[in-house]
Amino acid sequence: MSDERLADFFASNINPLDLPPLAELLRARELLNAFITLFHGNEEQVLVRLLVLREIGARGHEPRWSPQQLQAHFAYVNPVKLDTVLTRLRQNGLLLWDGDESLYQIAEAGRVALSALSTLLAFADEDAELGYLTAQAAGQQQLGRVSGETLQHLLARLNELHRAFEEALESQSEYQIRKAQQRLEAVFRWVQKGTEVMHTLLSDETLSRRTLDQAQSIAMAQSRLLRLTGSFQRRLNQLQSQRVHLGQSGLTSSDIGEWLRTASQTELVSLASGMLHYAPQPSFLTGPEMVDIAEFELVERERMLASTAALPDKRAAPGVAAPEAERLFEAEALHALLAQLGGPSDIQSVALADTYTETAYRLSLLSLLGDAEAELDASVVGDIVKLPLSLQASGEVVAVDHPEVASISRGELRPTN
Repeated sequence: MSDERLADFFASNINPLDLPPLAELLRARELLNAFITLFHGNEEQVLVRLLVLREIGARGHEPRWSPQQLQAHFAYVNPVKLDTVLTRLRQNGLLLWDGDESLYQIAEAGRVALSALSTLLAFADEDAELGYLTAQAAGQQQLGRVSGETLQHLLARLNELHRAFEEALESQSEYQIRKAQQRLEAVFRWVQKGTEVMHTLLSDETLSRRTLDQAQSIAMAQSRLLRLTGSFQRRLNQLQSQRVHLGQSGLTSSDIGEWLRTASQTELVSLASGMLHYAPQPSFLTGPEMVDIAEFELVERERMLASTAALPDKRAAPGVAAPEAERLFEAEALHALLAQLGGPSDIQSVALADTYTETAYRLSLLSLLGDAEAELDASVVGDIVKLPLSLQASGEVVAVDHPEVASISRGELRPTN
């Protein structure tokens, strides 16, 4: 790849060699060319190249091959195709040809590519990304060369998993929650391994401040992920109490849903045979609905168009009704009584009035003492709430000698300052 062809991908005033993100890739150009050689072309070509290179590199006790050994070993591969693959691998530096001894062997770039590929394949059957990134971070930590890019990828994957698990919890779907719970259990050991790695990194004083900050962020993301373990079980317990039981059969709606998900299409078709109407049934065209629509179109719509939207004339505010005025007087009287209290006083001496109604009204006002919302009321009620008093009720009830009130709660009014 020439620098001129690379410059075509960037703005005219930009030199690709001056870009820091590209500089690291250019330094590893030889290794990248190995991957380009392996993965260039269609899927079938890539698989055959990987197959041949992995088989050649799998013989550790005798790493060099003669052409006759390769032909015998790859007898199941078309000879013409095999020769094409070997030629491509040799021309691009993944295979070395020793002309003096007529032997093939894996080149350094090919060995590095095979090692990276074997690490990736080891996580193909699990949560590949989290396991692979955690293994990379653990290996780099052991070698003392931790890559900030690896830590960033690990942090991003943990945050993605946390968001996916939270969305499953918010879905209120038992199926989605159980599926997410199984996935959390599958990645649990990688989170534990990552926790050990981050603990070691955070105790290493030789690392840069940026690396330590990344390790701390990863540790916090791992903690959030582990805290979700109990959330799944609590949410499943809540859904368990909401299950619908189908008569006395012992089955629930969850059991039916699970059975439907595992049934084949043929079983579902036979089950739905004769139960589904493929043509819509106009059950919504009933008489009452049609009359309502006709009434609106013929009468109400015209009435709305003919109505006026002008504001009414101004008029005096209506007078206060007698019961409202009476309650206002009672509130003013209670305010005056409370304002005169010089010390602690029991509820009985303050709340008892001549009638049961007045006593109950006073108690309701006393219960508002200290209420922040009631303090905003611009009336005598707000003045009562703002008084420096607090109500201490014990929950007990005492008998009183009153013509209309038989008993009253035991409690005390105390100044707050």
